[in-house]
Amino acid sequence: MAVFFPEFKAPASRLWSFTKCNRIRSFSSSRFDADAVTDAQDFRKWKNGGGMHHISACIDPTAEIKIGSLVHSECSVGENVTLDSGTIVGPGVIIGKSTKTGHNVVLSNCTIGNFCIIHHGVCIGQDGFGFFVDENGVMSKKPQRLKAIIGDDVEIGANTCIDRGSWRNTIIGDHTKIDNLVQIGHNVLIGANCILCGQVGIAGSATIGDYVTFGGKASVRDHAYITSNVRLASNSCVTKDIHEAGDYGGFPAIPIHEWRKQVVHTRRLSIAKR
Repeated sequence: MAVFFPEFKAPASRLWSFTKCNRIRSFSSSRFDADAVTDAQDFRKWKNGGGMHHISACIDPTAEIKIGSLVHSECSVGENVTLDSGTIVGPGVIIGKSTKTGHNVVLSNCTIGNFCIIHHGVCIGQDGFGFFVDENGVMSKKPQRLKAIIGDDVEIGANTCIDRGSWRNTIIGDHTKIDNLVQIGHNVLIGANCILCGQVGIAGSATIGDYVTFGGKASVRDHAYITSNVRLASNSCVTKDIHEAGDYGGFPAIPIHEWRKQVVHTRRLSIAKR
């Protein structure tokens, strides 16, 4: 089953505040770019919660920015959003309505959907792990210039990291649930209604369909493809594309009944040699 990810465009509901703010700004928006001016004098205390925000940020009056949180320039924060203490929202980030963050969350180079829950210590939108050896034999950094796009009703567990894209946006589909301590590399596409249990690792540029479930510590190699309706056992490692729905396990991951036969056979050989 082929999985298609159309190019992401933020819904109008997530961009509600930009037009309004453009009408009330007393300065030119050309003053800001992707790196955004962050003069301390341009920050103000938010009335609801005591956190700080840049004067160019567009924040719904119902949003709560708790003390110790910081919203940088050119951000859009939707209605009924709660940013808990220590949350940092980088320049240009968009947060949809009714989304809640825990303590010490860092959001940069990303768009967050509606009704999301982002637990303590999550980092979204930082550079991916991409390097190459240049003509002088020096390990050099590949540019990481795109975004991480989080869909609606996504829950992300504590201390999970989701990298921004380099050649395509990193995308997490609607209603996907991610456990604690998960690593999602740059350019990864994850479909809707997926489950990623604790310590799952997905290497860069992997493509994953809808309704895929990863057991704890399962891993996926870079550029691998997994179709929809696949379940991976704990500690499995996907090293080749999976084009048929079903249950898989082992290293490398193979259909679950084959893996179980291999485990039984190996155990019997071990016993016979005693």
